[in-house]
Amino acid sequence: MGWFIQDAYAQAGDPSSNPLISFLPLILIFVVFYFLLIRPQNKRQKEHKEMVANLSVGDEIVTAGGVLGKVTDLGEQFVSVEIASGVVVKVQRQTITGVMPRGTLKSA
Repeated sequence: MGWFIQDAYAQAGDPSSNPLISFLPLILIFVVFYFLLIRPQNKRQKEHKEMVANLSVGDEIVTAGGVLGKVTDLGEQFVSVEIASGVVVKVQRQTITGVMPRGTLKSA
């Protein structure tokens, strides 16, 4: 049986190392994920929550669907937005993605 394939023998094991050293790459990957993914996402969520909480009547906003409009009424969950002269729609506060500088609607 050993004519074509040589017998494989297990190598001697390395002396046991510190278990903390074996978990170090896993810990390092978690730290990198935290600083590159989790922390920036939490920061963006906090900024969006503050932006939505600070809305006021007359602000010019853009929604997630790309609709530009002027805030005419504020509710707890919904905001009334005038998107054209005499056309008012209600949108959820969470769908508002940004507050535009005043005068944006006149140039659009």
